[in-house]
Amino acid sequence: MERLSLLAAPLALMNAVSVTSPGLAQDPVVGLWKTPVGTTAVIGECGKGFCITMKTGEHAGQTIGSFTGANGSFSGTITEPDSRKTFEGVLTLSGDTVKMRGCTMKVICRSLVWTRL
Repeated sequence: MERLSLLAAPLALMNAVSVTSPGLAQDPVVGLWKTPVGTTAVIGECGKGFCITMKTGEHAGQTIGSFTGANGSFSGTITEPDSRKTFEGVLTLSGDTVKMRGCTMKVICRSLVWTRL
């Protein structure tokens, strides 16, 4: 019984360290988001950054964006699924909203606001 107690303490400590380790924390931008037209998109980790994949609507399953960054400020690209135009820009997380601003040739810009589901 003593041997079991001796093993339990280090295992509990290892579990506590792995759960609270900052390297394992999920970024707040990860999750399900509602677009202005009512479809759902998911932002998830991919590679060294994040990807946006449509979950509902006629473009379900299509990856439409990728970006990198942290602390609520990101940059990358997003493709408008209907027109297939790709915009370079920024994504800003503020509470339960994500604001995206993208530009083509630094002249033609579009902005979107998504809300967390």
